[in-house]
Amino acid sequence: MSLSPTVKHEKQIRPKGEVFVWLTAMGLVTGLVMIIGLMGFIATKGLEVFWPRPVTLFELRAGSPQIRGPLPQIAGELITTREKVVHLLDLEGKPVTAGEESQVFIGNKDAYGNGFIYLDCGDILRESRPENIIVAERVEYGDSIFEPVSLQMADGLKVPVSDPKFDTFFHRLVEDAAERRAQILVVEKDQIGRINADMEQNARRLRVLEGEKASAEAVAELKADQEKLQARYEILAKKARELRDRQKVVTLTYRIPSGQERTEAVDNIIDFYYPNRLGFWGKTGVFLGNIKTFVTEEPREANTEGGIFPAIFGTLVMTVLMSAAVMPIGVFAAIYLREYAKQGPIVRLVRISINNLAGVPSIVFGVVGLGFFVYIAGGSIDKWFFSDALPTPTFGTGGILWASLTLAVMTLPVVIVATEEALSAVPRGVREASLACGASKWQTIQRIVLPASAPGILTGLILAMARGAGEVAPLMLVGVVKMAPTLPLDTIAPFIHPERKFMHLGFHIYDLGFQSPDSEAAKPMVFATTLLLVLLVVVLNLGAIHIRNTLRKKYATSAF
Repeated sequence: MSLSPTVKHEKQIRPKGEVFVWLTAMGLVTGLVMIIGLMGFIATKGLEVFWPRPVTLFELRAGSPQIRGPLPQIAGELITTREKVVHLLDLEGKPVTAGEESQVFIGNKDAYGNGFIYLDCGDILRESRPENIIVAERVEYGDSIFEPVSLQMADGLKVPVSDPKFDTFFHRLVEDAAERRAQILVVEKDQIGRINADMEQNARRLRVLEGEKASAEAVAELKADQEKLQARYEILAKKARELRDRQKVVTLTYRIPSGQERTEAVDNIIDFYYPNRLGFWGKTGVFLGNIKTFVTEEPREANTEGGIFPAIFGTLVMTVLMSAAVMPIGVFAAIYLREYAKQGPIVRLVRISINNLAGVPSIVFGVVGLGFFVYIAGGSIDKWFFSDALPTPTFGTGGILWASLTLAVMTLPVVIVATEEALSAVPRGVREASLACGASKWQTIQRIVLPASAPGILTGLILAMARGAGEVAPLMLVGVVKMAPTLPLDTIAPFIHPERKFMHLGFHIYDLGFQSPDSEAAKPMVFATTLLLVLLVVVLNLGAIHIRNTLRKKYATSAF
């Protein structure tokens, strides 16, 4: 029995379709594997920064170039081992390898000049892990690796390391030092900061009064207020000096692995632990403490030490401000184009322009933001409202407000396109039913169309947030800095400071990776900061997705 031509045709084309189905499935799996692999790599490299490594004491052969003292030994955390490449080429022109070398973090940058070295594995005679070695995080010069010798107390009492109470004394002194640093921070940054802000404002008002030739009574009253603020400043400054003088009273004498004995103020030590004594739970405690420090504290040592809280805060505030600016503008623009504008060549040209804007390099938007927002808008605001502060600009320089608006302009096409698609997906019958019931066009849009298209609109917001939170190039022109002394939100009136410069996680990664003076110390921080930036974007997106899903359930008639 012969098959009909139709059946033969179906059998001929079916295998081709199946092949393409498998190809698309392979493409999806490949993409997922790449994403999961990349995220796993970033997470592994980012989290291993916080896990405490054991400290190894390396005894080296005599004459080794790595010997940094009278003893042929050095101690540190083993980072990685690789093949050693010498500056020779074989017959095929390839570099010649000669054995292996290990990268070791030795700390004590104030003593050694750098924190990392490479040891030739052939120079290592013996390795051991002494239990009395301490790793201490310091305010300056990074971590220190040493053996403690004694503590010199304020009253002259000397506590040697052989004393059973040595560790107890050491822990208590480090905790007292942390409390003093917190007190100094409150006095200098909060209390003195408020006084400095008031004094600066009074100085500006005084210049205005003197320029306007105001009454002598008004000028005298303002000067009296300024003198009171100066007196309060002197009291607080004296208190801060006394706290700082107390920091240098108690000292620690220790011996670094090369054999040198050194002395350091205990107040310069933030925390310490014995890495070779830690079990699993002890390492877990240090791991969680390191993460807490990284997330909650300010950076130190050219951003290679400490935490990145200002960068987290700046990224979050900038993303929220950008979303608050781009959403209403993008939604209203899409409503006009879809619901009110007469479809024709002009509207088609506008849509083409919007789509083209989505492909413009981000640095172009940075230049536009610098020229329009900073120089024109900011300069005008300074001229109208802050003329007493000129020539020092207030809004006429980069700040978090201008950065947020610049990114809002950059992500505007994404929101407009997504909103238009969401509006067009609302069934026409729903609109006609609303109009038939006597509702006006705007009432129909407000109460029927917008709620039904809300999930699609939020999809556009999610895409805009994901792009805006990771942008760096435009921010470099309109307000981001390497280190911001103050946050855009604080406890000093008026509490919100949109004119202030800010830190950003994306720029922080760029600065650590390409501008840091200590690339080896910055490398772990790059991965940790990258992981945190990805997590922040994921958290923001999950929040928006949760709202979208809630609205989708509420308005089941939505096509999104």
